Amino acid sequence: MPEYKIVMPSKPRVVLEDGNKGVFEIDGLYPGYGHTLGNSLRRIILSSLPGASITSIKIDGVSHEFQTLDGIKEDVIVMILNLKKTRFKMISDEPQTVTLSVKGPKEVTAGDIKTGGQVEILNPELHIVEVTGKVNLNIEMKIEKGLGFISKEIFQKEKVDVGTIAVDAIFTPVRRVSYEVENMRVGDKTNHNRLRISIETDGTLTPREALSHSILIMINQLKAIVDFKEKEEVNSPIGGEKKESKEDEKAANMDGEDKKGTDFADILKTRTDSLELSTRTLNALTGANIRTLGGLARKKREDLLEVEGIGEKGISEIKKVLSKFGLNLKD
Repeated sequence: MPEYKIVMPSKPRVVLEDGNKGVFEIDGLYPGYGHTLGNSLRRIILSSLPGASITSIKIDGVSHEFQTLDGIKEDVIVMILNLKKTRFKMISDEPQTVTLSVKGPKEVTAGDIKTGGQVEILNPELHIVEVTGKVNLNIEMKIEKGLGFISKEIFQKEKVDVGTIAVDAIFTPVRRVSYEVENMRVGDKTNHNRLRISIETDGTLTPREALSHSILIMINQLKAIVDFKEKEEVNSPIGGEKKESKEDEKAANMDGEDKKGTDFADILKTRTDSLELSTRTLNALTGANIRTLGGLARKKREDLLEVEGIGEKGISEIKKVLSKFGLNLKD
């Protein structure tokens, strides 16, 4: 088997962090992996990060969103649209109720909303409505946590009190995210990818946190599906005899070879990436800095089980490879 070098991508590197905006780069990706990883992370960032949003609004004297109020400059639709722009940070996972109660004339901002200890308003300067007359404006809003976007039709399926207006909820704490891919040199190759991700949040979390959380979400999803279920044995279609696998054939061929002239020290220097190991096991060993056959043979079974990505299946695979060289794990 020809030797090949596994190139691992770099950790995300900070290019820019300015308030709610951040730019990060990941180097050393295989050709094409920039778009694969960039598009996946972008979709996760936009759809899977939790946030808080208004889900329903109740305004005194208003029965539907197409109504107008005396002494109020904006109509109810504009008022609701402005309220939806308010960004909330919630400590509790339970729905919270916040209120807005003012007397005109007055320019009303998000800072006039009264919240409890579980809710914080991140853009208090946001204009909500202008009260031009000597009237009272009383609004009650329900704040909930969620993911992505949920239309008001979903909330209307639940029992809604008379006079309560369900609204579309935009939970995502990310305002925008984009990525770029460019070629870079790795060794003698010039077609590896550099991924650059730009993220802008609403202030409920930093761009760095948004990227870190999205990477963890992707890893956890892949971990759940990484192991395939395999049959313990493959039966021959004739006679019901066990069919010899390709690995068994290779092992038999190796056993029949004359190894007397092979220097044992050279065998121990054999790189793990030239062995017949699965990609999962090989990546786990590389991450643990176990790169030679000798280094592998010096490990105990308990040591390998502590390596992330290696389980009982990986131990069996490693023992099988070692046995082909007359080696075993350390007792």
